[in-house]
Amino acid sequence: MRSTFHGLEVAKRGMFTQQSALYVTGHNIANANTPGYSRQRVNFVQTEPYPPASMNRPQIPGQMGTGVQAGSIERVRESFLDIQYRGENNKLGYWEARADALKKMEDIMNEPSDSGLAKTMDQFWQSLQDLSVNPENEGARSVVRQRGLAVVETFHYLHDSLSQIKKDLGHEIGVTITEINSLAKQISQINQQISEVEPNGYLPNDLYDERDRLVDELSKLVNVQVEKVSSGGNALKIAEGTYNIYLVDSNGNPILDSNNQKIYLVQGNNTNAFSLPNGIGSDIDGDGVKETPTSDIGNVQIGGVSISITSFPSGKLLGLIESFGYKDASGNVKGIYPEMINNLDNLAYTFGTIFNEVHKKGKGVDGSTNVNFFVGLTATDAAKNINLSPVIDDLSKIAASTDGKPGNGNNALNLASVGQILLSSLSSGAVTLLDNITVNLSTLPLTSGTIKSNYEGWIGKLGVDGQQAERMKNNSEVLRQSVEERRQSVSSVSLDEEMTNMIKFQHAYNAAARQITAIDEMLDKIINGMGIVGR
Repeated sequence: MRSTFHGLEVAKRGMFTQQSALYVTGHNIANANTPGYSRQRVNFVQTEPYPPASMNRPQIPGQMGTGVQAGSIERVRESFLDIQYRGENNKLGYWEARADALKKMEDIMNEPSDSGLAKTMDQFWQSLQDLSVNPENEGARSVVRQRGLAVVETFHYLHDSLSQIKKDLGHEIGVTITEINSLAKQISQINQQISEVEPNGYLPNDLYDERDRLVDELSKLVNVQVEKVSSGGNALKIAEGTYNIYLVDSNGNPILDSNNQKIYLVQGNNTNAFSLPNGIGSDIDGDGVKETPTSDIGNVQIGGVSISITSFPSGKLLGLIESFGYKDASGNVKGIYPEMINNLDNLAYTFGTIFNEVHKKGKGVDGSTNVNFFVGLTATDAAKNINLSPVIDDLSKIAASTDGKPGNGNNALNLASVGQILLSSLSSGAVTLLDNITVNLSTLPLTSGTIKSNYEGWIGKLGVDGQQAERMKNNSEVLRQSVEERRQSVSSVSLDEEMTNMIKFQHAYNAAARQITAIDEMLDKIINGMGIVGR
């Protein structure tokens, strides 16, 4: 037989459950603007009906419902959209770092402009042509010297500026490494908290949100994949467990160590150290990790496992490393800034060497020969070390003539044509200039095109690479925003929806309360109104 108070218990359960739903709605509204927050909902579950199926069940027409209870409070989130978002976020991090590095380089090179290296060298060639018209004119000679000094100073400026930006990129790599370590440590700590809550049958939704927010930040720095591991105990089936986070390449395949094991940044409750290889940088914060590279990077070490840059996962860190410079499998230096600095050094060395060879074959006003116009032409760092020869301070030493006779400015014309000499002819044969002066060099770092065409080619490539990086950055940003909007449509708090839910739960609560009143009136009639007939 049913209990007299069956209806009161059903209504009470309804009130408590609707009350819980109202509390959750209030929590959603309070966190409408909290970064990374996912709206939560109460999963309403019917309680066990009465009577249960058994041999001694009461003989009533059928089972009757016993009300409702809050089965669980879960967050509304679509894991597939999280995976998509992190993939696009990773691409955006890579292209942002690359586009920023190329933009800074374009600002330094400043081409085309009236103050770039190309214009400065054109003015130098023009001053030599002017000198050929009046080779004995001291004013024209002074202009040649000043234009030559301008070329030298431009090489110095470009080399020093590019080297400084490269150094800044090294510091940014250090900061990014520290940030990755910090994020991995925070995720590990949240893993620990989740593993202590879930076995008790609860869903730590706020911890889930914070952990996913940190993983989103981490995905911009390196390409990672999340692997869920059950916490065990009495954890609910919908509990998300702890996260194992491992590195994957640009194709989504796990990066393996020498034992074919996944390389984890976070594993269970432990954090593997993420650091650059020994000898690359200096310990800047006393934690034993060498964060700031000072030379081109070979391999990156994660928890003692060495990863080649060529197989390193994409993201902001890879974009910074490719800009700063690295060594490939053959030991060759690659990277945006090392390559441009090397190009400038090759240009300065080739230009200075050929110019000196032509200049030494001419004669100054005082009859001097075999005089170098430039000094400091080293095989490396030529753009940094090139300078005017102190001998050229004596303007009469500028070899504008081929035979020393008054009015002969043929060697000035030879010098003015240095920028147009085909470099391949110098390494494979010889170039004959005016008055049968020949130049034959076989050890130049540049062996094709001309000095001018080489520089124009590098600047053209820089412009194309910069445009591509900016375009890919914008594309990645649009795609990430698109995924984020879809993700927010599922997970974010809609105040309109929450207000509607509030009204719905409030009416249900009021209805349950009214049911208690009705049952109370029924019981009052039975208890106080029966047995008084005939009085």
